[in-house]
Amino acid sequence: MSELSRQLDKILRGVVEVIQQAELESKLLRSLKEHRPLRVKAGFDPTAPDLHLGHTVLIQKLKHFQELGHQVIFLIGDFTGMIGDPTGQSETRVALSKEKVLENAETYERQIFKILDPAKTLVEFNSRWMNTMTAEGLIHLSAHYNVARMLERDDFHKRYHDQKPISIHEFMYPLVQGYDSVALKSDIELGGTDQKFNLLVGRDLQRAYGQEPQVVITMPLLEGTDGVRKMSKSLGNYVALEDQPNDMFGKLMSISDALMLRYYELLTTEDLAVVKAAHPMEMKQQLAGLMVAQYHGIEAGRQARVAFQQKFQEREFPSDPDVRLTLTKTDLREGQTISLVDLVAKTKLVPSKSEARRLIIQGGLEIDEQKQSDANAMLSMVPGRSYRLKIGRRKFALVELSL
Repeated sequence: MSELSRQLDKILRGVVEVIQQAELESKLLRSLKEHRPLRVKAGFDPTAPDLHLGHTVLIQKLKHFQELGHQVIFLIGDFTGMIGDPTGQSETRVALSKEKVLENAETYERQIFKILDPAKTLVEFNSRWMNTMTAEGLIHLSAHYNVARMLERDDFHKRYHDQKPISIHEFMYPLVQGYDSVALKSDIELGGTDQKFNLLVGRDLQRAYGQEPQVVITMPLLEGTDGVRKMSKSLGNYVALEDQPNDMFGKLMSISDALMLRYYELLTTEDLAVVKAAHPMEMKQQLAGLMVAQYHGIEAGRQARVAFQQKFQEREFPSDPDVRLTLTKTDLREGQTISLVDLVAKTKLVPSKSEARRLIIQGGLEIDEQKQSDANAMLSMVPGRSYRLKIGRRKFALVELSL
């Protein structure tokens, strides 16, 4: 595999869109030829004191670029934070005070270095160039964009047609974010899919100021623990980087198996094929342990896992289950699989296979704390491994395979 292919594989993992990929490849080739790292920027407005895992999707991608030898710029939008990003808003945001923005910004610097290498990270504040911009400079900046283009934004367009007010200072937000790319001479900017308009303004302004336009890379918005809505503190579906280890572990154990795979893809560099092939409960505990270790240390990750197993698994599953069942090769159908209906019936905790089928369809079966509702499903069994079955509300069985 060529070095270009290696870098592209890492960069494109989990990405939604690249504008434009040909430009990205060209920049990477030039970087390799000239031994000049690319300048890769992502901006964060310090509108709240704590970051959560949703924010780290971008930070993890910055980490990928950092590991490939590129210059990472973590931009704290202390100036734009006082404007308030209008993206997705149905009305004008309440502006934050300068003092509150700076207070929040201090916590960001502490939290990001749990992911990024501080020695290889350039932390910038966009107040550095915006506070010194003259009125003449601001007018010059504003002249590079027009109201019609601004109203193409979905949120502005909707508010305009709903006759809801749009403050003039809100138009300044995408302009200032775009100008950040000019001031930093960025080669690549990362952002969530909801930031696409703002990121493209950066490309336009770089052209207007005589620079080569940045490549835009958009990343997905991470769903919260509910698996439906974007992770948000206001929705209560978030995992904060500064959550206590046991709380963080417990929140991650509550997510669905499908969401677990998405978290692995966007928040780790683990091999997804290995994750998919393993038992979901085991991989979910590994994910929770990885996240706690990332933000609180390896020992904290280990202790949180032990605490979870003691508090939840032992509480939900009695030390002396109703049935201890050992299966042999003759009990299995295809390779090392057995149907869930046959498995439940073999415990003799239900009177018949038809009752086992009915119970499964009604959601009355859990295997290793994972609810099963497909009566046609097969369970792949591993020799020597125990499987904890909860059948109905009060019946428990411990099953092992012996070959």
